[in-house]
Amino acid sequence: MTLIATEALTKRYPNGVNALSDFTVQVEPGIIGLVGANGAGKSTLIKILLGLVEPTAGKVRVLDLEPGRDAEQIRSRVGYMPEHDCLPPDVAAAEFVTHMGRISGLPRTTARERASEALRHVGLYEERYRQIGGYSTGMKQRVKLAQALVADPDLLLLDEPTNGLDPAGRDAMLDLIQRIGTEFGISLVVCSHLLGEVERICDSLVAIDSGRLLRADAVSSMTTARDVLAVEVSEGRDQLVDRLNGLGLSVRLEGELLLVPLESADTYDVILGAVADLDLPLHRLDQRRHRIAELFQSAPQEAAHV
Repeated sequence: MTLIATEALTKRYPNGVNALSDFTVQVEPGIIGLVGANGAGKSTLIKILLGLVEPTAGKVRVLDLEPGRDAEQIRSRVGYMPEHDCLPPDVAAAEFVTHMGRISGLPRTTARERASEALRHVGLYEERYRQIGGYSTGMKQRVKLAQALVADPDLLLLDEPTNGLDPAGRDAMLDLIQRIGTEFGISLVVCSHLLGEVERICDSLVAIDSGRLLRADAVSSMTTARDVLAVEVSEGRDQLVDRLNGLGLSVRLEGELLLVPLESADTYDVILGAVADLDLPLHRLDQRRHRIAELFQSAPQEAAHV
């Protein structure tokens, strides 16, 4: 089943801002990154998918349902983690997540059991009876994720899930999201302006630029290997550059890296021989891959299927 499908989707606000323009895409189940700069239209798209905002024009389906007609059914099958802090500070996490389960239609006992299970999955089981106001930012983000999980959804929409977290907190949140997608079999749309995070955990990616589809594809196809070797040594870099240039290789510097065109299989041996002759400590020798950010700089606008 197609997870999300849009056709010429457009949203124009009364102030004249075009949040989405002729946006057409089909998204299959998996862990999907929805990326773009702040203001690109990501949050508007999520609100349309949930039936919270009506599009100006075009068509949209979520789990083969139409948000304009089937919004209640969609929200019963889709978990939503909002970007901004929206949690009641004077309520315990267990009580809040249980309440959200009841809103989703779960019976009281089931909601309480599911809330405990969801909080266990996000690592807050021991802290579940503490008031949310005493939680750290990372813990609050986990509560938001738990309430999105409590009704056992078919799809999770996560809006900037690492917002406000330090590097360690971001890593933990990304690991948790990836585990939900791989172990629980729940599809996720991860909305983020941080391309590196999306590249790390997502199977496919939808990129929005100024309300238009920039590109949609599998992450693996966007990060294909290039015919360039990246070389890094901790000392003697200039000596190595001179030696490789003398051997007929064209070397380009990028920070601490030496980038060498991969002209043949012998290029590896030439580089290794030069490093050994100069007795240099080799830290890295591998084939350079495209970064998603580089591909988006020149990607054409196009309708796509991922």
